[in-house]
Amino acid sequence: MSAIIHPGAALLAVFARCLSGARVRWLWRPEEPRPRVYFANHSSHLDALVLWGALPAAIRSTTLPVAAQDYWQQSGVRSFLATRVFRSVLVPRQTSGIFEARTTLRPMLRELDRGCSLILFPEGTRGNGREVGEFKPGLYQLCRERSGLEAVPVYLGNLCRVLPKGELLPIPASSSVTFGHPLRLQSGEAKREFLSRAREALRELRP
Repeated sequence: MSAIIHPGAALLAVFARCLSGARVRWLWRPEEPRPRVYFANHSSHLDALVLWGALPAAIRSTTLPVAAQDYWQQSGVRSFLATRVFRSVLVPRQTSGIFEARTTLRPMLRELDRGCSLILFPEGTRGNGREVGEFKPGLYQLCRERSGLEAVPVYLGNLCRVLPKGELLPIPASSSVTFGHPLRLQSGEAKREFLSRAREALRELRP
């Protein structure tokens, strides 16, 4: 699948990279566009933008952020940025109910089947930037539903200082984006084991 990057998205990504001083470190680098899930720690509203902007252009054009529907549809501006500029996959916040989980998964699986990749924050909410929180089950469910799906850990360092939680104006600072080796759900691997392994793979990328 090929796609055209919205000019506004490209401009905002360049601005975010310059503002954050993000250094990109590749322990593994994607060579061709194919469905993957790039999963990262979450501590700033800049996270998805900086991660997306760090990807090679050919990969970036088919990679979509996953975002909370209730937050990004609170205003017309947010909705426009999420859906028209970044083509985000907006999903309801997942609960423990089986039907709610399927509702959350459905749009993500649809994009994977179209050949797109996803940017996912398995913690489900922004943390303090010092520790990687426990993972919600979404990453496991995607890998279970699509056998062989690559899940690529990406550690975002120091973005919580560039745009701290609760702040509106960014503060220029240095940060980092580290791409690790992809994981796959192993045959018979339980949810808790996979999520623990994925979380540890992310923590090991910390500078």
